[in-house]
Amino acid sequence: MAEGFAKTIGKDKIEVISSGLEASQIRPEAIAAMKEIGIDITDQYSKPLSDFSAADFDAVISLCGCGVNLPPEWVTREVFQDWQLDDPAEQPEIFPRVRDEIKERVTKLVETLSAETVSS
Repeated sequence: MAEGFAKTIGKDKIEVISSGLEASQIRPEAIAAMKEIGIDITDQYSKPLSDFSAADFDAVISLCGCGVNLPPEWVTREVFQDWQLDDPAEQPEIFPRVRDEIKERVTKLVETLSAETVSS
């Protein structure tokens, strides 16, 4: 969901890649929650972190407290945030609430990153 918001809200402002410690597919509940607000994430998937180099990223966002599992080079990027969100995988009924929380955080992040780019 975060990737979907970042690509929508950050269009023409930031480049977005979604990764996880391992590759994974998007849960149907996440797809449905995003479709409710007009964002299609059907084709998204999380790529394995091992496919990327931390040095290629200015900002790293970890969801649901997973940052503690990341290798050190990822958490020391210029911008690192570990968003403590409830994991809706265990409670599918909370997908809409978590979606809205993610939207708020992505909006603030894109504003911050865009402001930093303008002032650089």
